[in-house]
Amino acid sequence: MPTIDVDRDTAHEAARHELAKPIYPRPSLFDRLYQWLDDQLYRLTQLASTVPGGWFTVTVLAVILVVAVVVAVRMARRAMRVNRSDHQLFGAAELTAAAHRAAAEQHASRGEWAAAIRERLRAIARHLEECGALTPVPGRTAGELARDAGLEFPAVSSQFTDAAAAFNDVAYGEMPGSPQAYRLVADLDDRLREHAGGRPSATAPEAAPQTWTPVR
Repeated sequence: MPTIDVDRDTAHEAARHELAKPIYPRPSLFDRLYQWLDDQLYRLTQLASTVPGGWFTVTVLAVILVVAVVVAVRMARRAMRVNRSDHQLFGAAELTAAAHRAAAEQHASRGEWAAAIRERLRAIARHLEECGALTPVPGRTAGELARDAGLEFPAVSSQFTDAAAAFNDVAYGEMPGSPQAYRLVADLDDRLREHAGGRPSATAPEAAPQTWTPVR
């Protein structure tokens, strides 16, 4: 009986087609994944045997591909963060600074820090508009507030930047917020209201001189 020589590729394809017939039970998801990985490994082995340098060249190309994919993913995520990182301050409702401040305190009393931070920065923005320090701008974002207010109040420009970052962190529920972040925004609000007639200084006011006499 003559011997039939079948090369490796032909045998591999013949086995795959045979197992694909309906008389055989359908493979599970795990089996299909295993088969796919086996096919890829087989193709990689075939490629390594034909490429100059063999496995060394294939390994270098694989490392370059992985690095390229990682860099592309990071760049895409960074672009998405840039596009989503600065959110509008106000919604459809127009409230006074006092109303936003009261809402912020109510949220804070219930431990709803994200909502409290949003309302307190809105109170700051509305307060600056009400006192004439800033011109109302439709669609103003937290970052734009920090920029515009920082120019008007350079002594506390960094606090505006931090407050805007806290707002953006919790915008649309992306982060839960914290008491510390709320206190940062509330302190800036209190500081601006204390200096409603002027510009807040970069440092805290000096302590009042001691007027009492120590008991001997």
